[in-house]
This record gives sequence, structure tokens and C-alpha cells, in this order.
Amino acid sequence: MSLSLRYDSRRQPVLAGHVVATSQPLATQAGLEIMRRGGNAIDAAIATAITLTVVEPTSNGLGGDAFAMIWHEGQLHGINASGRSPERLGRHELPDGRMPSLGWLTVTVPGAVSAWMKLSDRFGQLPFDSLFDAAIEYAGHGFPVSPMTSASWARAADRYVAFPEWQRVFAPGGNTPAAGEIFRNPDQARTLRQIAETSGKAFYEGELAERITSISKRDGGLLRMDDMIGHQPIDAETMQIDFAGAQIHEMPPNGQGIAALIGLGVLEELDVADSDPDDPIIIHKQIECMKIGLTEAFRIVADPEKLPRNPGELLDADRLRNHAASIGTAAGDLEFPWPEWSSTVYLATADSKGNMVSFIQSNFEGFGSGVVVDGTGIAMQNRATGFNPDWDHPGGVAGSTRPFHTIIPGFVTKANRPEMAFGIMGGPMQAQGHLQFVHRCEGVGQNPQEALDAPRWRLMGGRRVVVEPGVSDSVIEELEKRGHEVMTADVRSVRFGGGQAVQRHADAWLGASDSRRDGQAGGF
Repeated sequence: MSLSLRYDSRRQPVLAGHVVATSQPLATQAGLEIMRRGGNAIDAAIATAITLTVVEPTSNGLGGDAFAMIWHEGQLHGINASGRSPERLGRHELPDGRMPSLGWLTVTVPGAVSAWMKLSDRFGQLPFDSLFDAAIEYAGHGFPVSPMTSASWARAADRYVAFPEWQRVFAPGGNTPAAGEIFRNPDQARTLRQIAETSGKAFYEGELAERITSISKRDGGLLRMDDMIGHQPIDAETMQIDFAGAQIHEMPPNGQGIAALIGLGVLEELDVADSDPDDPIIIHKQIECMKIGLTEAFRIVADPEKLPRNPGELLDADRLRNHAASIGTAAGDLEFPWPEWSSTVYLATADSKGNMVSFIQSNFEGFGSGVVVDGTGIAMQNRATGFNPDWDHPGGVAGSTRPFHTIIPGFVTKANRPEMAFGIMGGPMQAQGHLQFVHRCEGVGQNPQEALDAPRWRLMGGRRVVVEPGVSDSVIEELEKRGHEVMTADVRSVRFGGGQAVQRHADAWLGASDSRRDGQAGGF
């Protein structure tokens, strides 16, 4: 039986008092089950994130990083759980002075587990170990692989052909799992149990940390126990911009969220927030605003402790007005280093008491570095490839430093109340997706499912823009008249991001999930 979808399919928004929206249905159900047991939205987010490391390993894992925004008891909190590079990393360690895309040199300290620990300790209601039940069950006894995850898995096989432990764990017998096939990862089940039973301590200072760092040393990596023990997630105040009467929140650098805020701030100055987002003139202005946002952000984004200036200065009203005045009728150029791969999971949760979570987690490029720690099922991220190739840039390669991150959760408040948690997965598409999505939801009042379903554009550097099918010929013609070099993609795909959102709607929460991924919004 084919699992292809020959005909257009429309997802409906989900309305409920408790909602989970994520990129994999089994993970959505795991989060909902936690709230049925009495857990809050934070407990549900943690359980969902843990389960995603098992059921969607193509996009995240135990060796990845995470960022989160949490609305709890009337306040918005930000957590940056990105890891630093090994202290021993330096220019002399890199072949030809350049960071490779695979192998131990690209590995930074995994931060996702520390995000779960911190969220549970500060905001959770249920015992930490109870949040692992679904993930351990799926890892140990197996789960049916979803269609898009299966396709990503198959594409990864060639990329990691030189990594025997990856092949043993994720391509047993030389094959990656087809859609519907049961996949088991008993190594990861044992690892999850250790993390659960020790409240995460085994991962950073115990048996698992020792295993990770001993394999690193054996295979020529730089990660050591002091790097693992020294890791701590950061409490971070969110940055915000006013747009169409709402406050749009992003995490401060080392992520690219500030690019979305700058773009939206300039768009607000152009007074087009309530204009049709499918109008070619509005799309032109969106594109030019996004170019400014990305260019501004890329100049400064670095480890929070190494920023060359206060990032809030980039949101100064006079600065945004000057940017707006620079936008004319013709397309400008954009220089930005586009990564070829982009794989991430994003989830949003909300409960009947008003708690809400916007959470994103990733190994960066697919399964990450290709390194799987022997006997643990832990696939290590390759976030060190996010360092700026310019050694003199504040975000250049350095030891004990957090690299540039693409993953950004989003949040909207109105009148100091939580309005929406949202995210668009997909490397450099994320900030671009945030701008397009927010314009649709907050500018013209589209519901999140409608806004996620809408066709998107993606910048490719220079004046090149790729648009999805569904963008009309007349729109493309008008953009080309303005100097944009427009290409139309063959299909709607994750190349244009995949998103989730939970929004306040009347007396309930509205959950939405992007059809570009296997995801699901569910509730009760």
C-alpha cells in the first residue's frame, strides 16, 4: 500500500483546554497523556521533547541542544540550553583552518537534557522520571516509523556511511526503516532510564558523561569531562518588538531570533501589517525587511558572553525607521552563509491553567555529526559548524564558546497575557518563516492553521528567492519586475520549514500543525 498523498489534504485546527502540537503524532500523544495524569504544560513539553528523540531521530536527539520560552504564573521565561564547544578547541585543531561538517570536531556539549532538567525543576508538577515512560517504551519495544521521518532517514544513510556505530544503531542490517516498520533502539532505552533515574546527573557528571568523553578521547575528539560538568543552561530575558498591536518575543543571541524581530520591526514601520500578505508588493517588502534582519543579525550573533554590542540596539526605533526608508521598489542583495541541511523539532503546549511552552530542539544537520556514542544510542550534534568562518568575527571558532544557532522558538503576548506559542523549523528558513507567519496571524488575523498552510518564500542569497507551489504567476511576474530572481519549487516541502502553533481562541486553545511534516496537534 502506498503512503503517497496524491491529492491536497487540509488539516483542521484543534480546539481544547489542553493542547500539544508537535512534528510527530506519537510524541503529541505522549505529551497529552502526561497532562491527563495531572501534569501541566511544562511537564507535557518535556515528555514530548524526550519522546521526539526516539520517534524522530532524524531531526533531534539526546546529543542535541534546546531553547524554550515558558509562560508560567503570569511571567514569560526564556531558557537557552545550547552547549559550548570543547575548551580545547582552537584554530590549530582544524584541518586547513576550517570546521568540517561531520565527526568529533563538530561536536559541542549537548544541552537538550539540561533543558528538560531545568524546566522540570523550576516549573514542573510531576516527578522527572515519570516523563520518560513513553520514550523508554518506544525505544525498547519499538514504534512504527512515520512517512516523512522514514524518507529523511533514508537520505541520511549515505551521509553517515563512514560511521560504523551510526550504521549499527540506525541502519541495522544495512537498511533504514521504511514507513510503518517497527524500529527499536535498546541502547537509547537504557540511556533514557539512566537519565530518568538520576534526574539527568548521569548525563553530565556520571556514567554517561564518562562514556561520551572516553569515546571522544579514543576517537580524537576534544570533548572532556570538565566540558560536560561545566555545562549549565542560561536563564535569558526574551527580546521583543511590537507588531500589529501584539508583542512578538524571541530569544536573544546566540540564536537568529533577532533577525525575525528586526524584519518585523521594519515591516511595522512600513505600515503594511494589515495588508494582504499574498499581494506581490507586500511580499517584496517582506523580503527586503527580512534581508535587513538577516544582515544585521549575522554581523553580531555570537555567544551571549561575546556579543560585540547590545543586541537591543538593533531594535532601536530610529534605526528601524531608517531601514524602512531604505526600502524602495527594487530588490536588494543578501549575503548569508546558507547551510545545506536543516532538521529540527518544534513543539508547543498549553494547559487549562494558562501555562504555555514554546520549545525547540535539534541536532542541527539531520542526525548531527555522525558520531553515535558506542552502546548508548546517543547521536551527537554538529553545532560547531555554526561558528562563523571568519576567525575575526565575534562568532568565530573558539573553545568553551556557544556557536551561532538557527533554532528559535517564538512567542506572542497581548496586554501581558499569553497569546500564542509558535515555531517554524528549518535552518535559515526559521527567521523568515517567523516573519511570514506572524504577519499572517497578527497582521491580518489568519488562524495559525491557515497561516501554516499558506505557501512560503525562502531567500537563497543575492536576489534569489524560491517560492512554493501555490504562489501565482502574477505574483512571480511582479516580483521579477522588481529585480527578484524567482524560482518555483517542484513541491511544498520542509525546505520551506515546518511549524506548529498554539493560540488562545475564545475560551480554549487552538492547536495547529504544518502539513509539511508528519506532525499533529491534539488536545482534550
